[in-house]
Amino acid sequence: MNIAVIFAGGTGQRMQSRTKPKQFLELHGKPIIIYTLEQFENTDEINGIVVVCLKEWIDYCWKLIKKFGLTKVIDVIPGGSTGFQSRYKGLIRVHELYDTDAIILMHDGVRPLIDQETILADIECVKKNGSAITVSAASETVAVKNEAGIIGEILDRSRCQLAKAPQCFYLGELLDAHERAMREGIEDCIDCAYLMQSQGYKVFSVEGNPENIKITTPSDFYIFRAIVDARENSQIFG
Repeated sequence: MNIAVIFAGGTGQRMQSRTKPKQFLELHGKPIIIYTLEQFENTDEINGIVVVCLKEWIDYCWKLIKKFGLTKVIDVIPGGSTGFQSRYKGLIRVHELYDTDAIILMHDGVRPLIDQETILADIECVKKNGSAITVSAASETVAVKNEAGIIGEILDRSRCQLAKAPQCFYLGELLDAHERAMREGIEDCIDCAYLMQSQGYKVFSVEGNPENIKITTPSDFYIFRAIVDARENSQIFG
């Protein structure tokens, strides 16, 4: 089984939206979260989807799921107070429904430009190596932050990658890593790739499309709109 866990729990403070969380902002009449969910819905190898959502927006999320005819969404559940806790709650819900050998694809609800080719490559990488972290090459110089405005170590860009999503693992191993981390007193961490590596697992990379951006700020939304419009225009004009 291949199950996507989609996180739609952000409040969107950096998006500066006063009406809706960023995942529910619309482009051409369709919310960002629906663009994201449709990529997994339309991938035959995906068997189910669990959405982790802000509690007060769960009913609205269900309305959107029904409106756009998404059939693979199994449940929409409330998240926790941190990203770590939200991921754990999503895993617990999946564990109630599926065996521990299910492949879990952790993905951000505000990464709507994920493509089915990458999703399939991630699944195959987990089957072969036990994990799959979607990455893209760093396109600019990466420097380590230092004190007093002094730039720290400048890294060789050719050796740097940007860790994105989906981040994919077997359910049993990912759940075990979260529970071990909690026993160690860890209450939050940046993502599953960091968690799994810190718990001694090897994490393997899958090169994805650089357009697979996370929509966090208004400029990200404008880039998203430009890419979607460019794709539509290419279909019309060739």
